[in-house]
Amino acid sequence: MNDGAVPDPIFDDPRLAVLYDLLDDDRSDLDVYAAIVDELNASTVLDVGCGTGTLACMLARRGVEVIGADPAAASLDVARCKPGAELVRWIHGDASDVPPLGVDLAVMTGNVAQVFVTDLEWQRAINATRRAVRSGGWLVFETRDPARRAWERWSREDTFRTVEVPELGAVSTWTELVDVREALVSFRHVFRFAPNGSEITSDSTIRFRARDEVAADLKDAGFRLHSVRDAPDRPGMELVFLALAVESTTS
Repeated sequence: MNDGAVPDPIFDDPRLAVLYDLLDDDRSDLDVYAAIVDELNASTVLDVGCGTGTLACMLARRGVEVIGADPAAASLDVARCKPGAELVRWIHGDASDVPPLGVDLAVMTGNVAQVFVTDLEWQRAINATRRAVRSGGWLVFETRDPARRAWERWSREDTFRTVEVPELGAVSTWTELVDVREALVSFRHVFRFAPNGSEITSDSTIRFRARDEVAADLKDAGFRLHSVRDAPDRPGMELVFLALAVESTTS
């Protein structure tokens, strides 16, 4: 997802969107969010940057009312074919396109909170999310801890894998670090298709924000930081923010 801009090809190229779930098949990270939905007793959930809809459909099948929003049409096409998709309200748009919904909980899983690379993009995203969440509701999202410098392990040697894809054969993929400029990290996903060796690439840039920076931004948007947790599937690498939507004090 990329608010206010064209989504990265890995999400919006139909040739890559259909591969996403096959190549990123371990979604144990979503168990954290399913547990938080239960913990907060949320009956309505907005999934910002829902991608191929794995979490949205999973929650919907459990009886949760779910709205999934994403600017990548190809990813939404994949999402709409999944079991439970008919129970989800899908919005083709970025975070700023989400209307006031009065949901109990909004979530941003995976890299979603980091794709807003400018301060303006990030402010627009969390302000719109605040308008979508009822007062007393919640925003929960994760972001990589910049102190752990995860990008130093984004190389072909560390990320290379090959997956057999039905009707396509072997697809090899890896990540290449392109550039690091302070808080901005740019990288490239490479996909190589057998047997002819053709390649498709997808370039991305994400922003690493420190805990205190995120806390200040949440306060400005009308949230009160409740807690910051570790991500059990990636201990020590992620910051999981739980923020409470507070009543506005302005008239």
